[in-house]
Amino acid sequence: MIISDTGKVGPGLYVLGTSRMPVYLLDGGRPVIFDAGLSCLGPTYKNDIAKTLDGRSPEILFLTHVHFDHCGSAAYLKKAFPGLKIAGSKQAAEILTRPNALKLMAVRNNTAREGVRKWAPHLVSNEVFQPFTIDRVLSDGDRIELKDGLSVEVLATPGHTRDSLSYYMPKQKILVAAESAGSADVTGYIFSEFLSDYQAYIDSIHRLAGLEVEILCQGHRLVLTGKDAKDFFGRSLQAAGEFRGLLEEFLRSEGGDIQKVIAKIKAIEYDPKPEPRQFELSYLLNIEILVRHIAQRMEKDSNSRPT
Repeated sequence: MIISDTGKVGPGLYVLGTSRMPVYLLDGGRPVIFDAGLSCLGPTYKNDIAKTLDGRSPEILFLTHVHFDHCGSAAYLKKAFPGLKIAGSKQAAEILTRPNALKLMAVRNNTAREGVRKWAPHLVSNEVFQPFTIDRVLSDGDRIELKDGLSVEVLATPGHTRDSLSYYMPKQKILVAAESAGSADVTGYIFSEFLSDYQAYIDSIHRLAGLEVEILCQGHRLVLTGKDAKDFFGRSLQAAGEFRGLLEEFLRSEGGDIQKVIAKIKAIEYDPKPEPRQFELSYLLNIEILVRHIAQRMEKDSNSRPT
């Protein structure tokens, strides 16, 4: 099954806010949440969390990574729920000490507010991004016990970003992977998300494919269950290989002109797609990173060949 709505999507598991920029809540005796979306949606997340938990508070906010649209309301939620601890990777904690990174997160959250206003004006607030710190640094292999045999296992899954973590709940076979395994849209197309390293991204998908997954929570738009969740990893690996091949083909045909390649890719995988879509500015920034990454790999491979 493919779920594109908010609400309950599995045993104790909820999609809150908006499926385009979700916060996931797992109510397993000790409630925890995953990711913090956009700053302008902070009050919406808070209200949904409070309503779902009926007066109780989440104990931990697990961050998959610190892109602006996954950590935007972290500071707001920490203030709204006293005692909430923010957990993330060592790399995420390091990024959050950089003034330029924090400034970019603030700018991107402000820009996103106007985008959200177009499709969900009733959800938008004037909350702005506020800096925050990681309270609990997580490492690959950590296991956080919740209650009654429920636990959260931490997996380092770099490739989308170098700070990317995925979270696996073995008892319920729930996986919160954000973009670490790719990102499907409502048409079934899978966007390949290797923003930091293609090979690390492929390795991370292989690792996640080895888990027993009944519910797969993406970073945006969809939750996949049952066979759709199980089949996703193989499809994502195939999509990544095909996308890399397409980028290489366009880079060769356009003589390495990055902007021409971006335009050709956008015309194929973004312009024809129906809403909900990624913000266009975010898409363009990300696709340029992907194109440049593959161009660098091609140049490195070329230079390493014997003459």
